[in-house]
Amino acid sequence: MKKDEKITHLFDSLSAAHRAMGLPAPVHPLISLLSATSYPGISTRPPSGTHVLNFYKISYRPKLSPKLKYGQDYYDFDEGGLLFAAPGQVIGNHGDDEPRECSEYALLIHPDFLWNYPLAKKIKQYGFFSYSANEALHLSEKEKNIIISIFKNIEEELNSRIDDFSQDVIISQIELLLTYANRFYKRQFITRKAINSTLLQKLEELLDAYFGNEESLSKGIPTVQYLADNLSVSPGYLSDMLRSLTGQNAQQHIHSKLVEKAKEKLSATELSVSEVAYQLGFEHPQSFSKFFKTKTRLSPLGFRKSFN
Repeated sequence: MKKDEKITHLFDSLSAAHRAMGLPAPVHPLISLLSATSYPGISTRPPSGTHVLNFYKISYRPKLSPKLKYGQDYYDFDEGGLLFAAPGQVIGNHGDDEPRECSEYALLIHPDFLWNYPLAKKIKQYGFFSYSANEALHLSEKEKNIIISIFKNIEEELNSRIDDFSQDVIISQIELLLTYANRFYKRQFITRKAINSTLLQKLEELLDAYFGNEESLSKGIPTVQYLADNLSVSPGYLSDMLRSLTGQNAQQHIHSKLVEKAKEKLSATELSVSEVAYQLGFEHPQSFSKFFKTKTRLSPLGFRKSFN
């Protein structure tokens, strides 16, 4: 196999992930906590290349590598942080020369472990499972101690005798871990307010340029993915960042910009409703009219009439 050929490993079970790292089979087939204390003397370094997991992964790295920088070398803290991955995500890297940092703790959770618990549905609502690696949660020393204590509680429970209460106890600890992660991410959005405000400004400039250059005529309405790609952030992080600053997610922000641009064209030009619709990226004038009325409670013609 050529050196530059890309390899993507698919791990459809926790046992497969353990084998790839040279570890013994997991104590429980649907949940595993990897740590230096659980597997002393064995490296839990992930395999080279990218990999796709069929389970959730929550890992704590004591030192986030340079590959995980946020913006221009900006960090909230230097104590390391948490990374999250949901089933089906492609994670890792292709370069053999890139460092593959070991996690101090890595919690692997198969979706079936959550079956019949409210958490099975709730876990999908945590946006940070879709964040990219450079949007990791950086922890203060106090926050790190809280998270580590939860990992240790889960580890102790898994290493104890499995009984009828084990799953309930572990599920409650996972819920606690996610609640704290959500809380700490909210803190991170606040501590990065200046940087996020700059990102918001770039977003506004991007949207203004998109409509100003009439890209909407050929590309249609801008998507969240388009904005995220041009701002070098993940769609989930962009939405959560915007919500922390403006109270709106990325899709709602796009809709607000569409209404703003529509009002400008309806009030300051002689363009027909159909022409306004096409310039904003709508395929059909009827879709634009329905959208505009839903957002403003006025039809486009009704707005133009009331404005004049």
